[in-house]
Amino acid sequence: MSIQSLEKYLPQNTLLYLKKWFSSHYIHIKVTKNRNSKLGDYRKLRDNSHEITINSTLAPQLFFFVLTHELAHLIAFEKFGRKIAPHGIEWKHTFREMLLESIDVYEEDLKPIIIKFSRSPKANFMASPDLVKYFHIENQDDDEVYIEKLSKGENFIYRDEKYLLEGLIKKNYLCMNLATGRKYSFKPLARVKKCS
Repeated sequence: MSIQSLEKYLPQNTLLYLKKWFSSHYIHIKVTKNRNSKLGDYRKLRDNSHEITINSTLAPQLFFFVLTHELAHLIAFEKFGRKIAPHGIEWKHTFREMLLESIDVYEEDLKPIIIKFSRSPKANFMASPDLVKYFHIENQDDDEVYIEKLSKGENFIYRDEKYLLEGLIKKNYLCMNLATGRKYSFKPLARVKKCS
């Protein structure tokens, strides 16, 4: 897929950055169906070309953000060698520079969130509560809430199972499955159905 054919997925004024970042690299870009497990990924192929996949369902700014994340892998590996950690210091430095270089692509209310994120880029998008909230990344049913909005002792439904919120452990919520009695840890941005 050419850079130009990506335009329909991207915000305006991104091609200048992509042309620079793609430079002389031969990259296969695959726009995929929605995957719950990941937003995108990068790998080097046997013929020394590169493959990046990105979910087609992402909002344009998020699509560009994920593409930048994946391109940062390629650029960091090419610059520092294949032995670096995938989300190590070299990748973080590369991703940070790319985010700040392209900051004008993002909406005004998103810019401060991107700048804050760039101080210490995370490997997993879901580890950034501000970005997750901004993009409403999980399926949003009207009766769903973030678990962090519930109080201790409240019941909720998650994946058709009923739970009791018992309390906070470090940053996560300890919850008991009411059918089995087993206890589970939920991240603050897990979306659940509040029991009425």
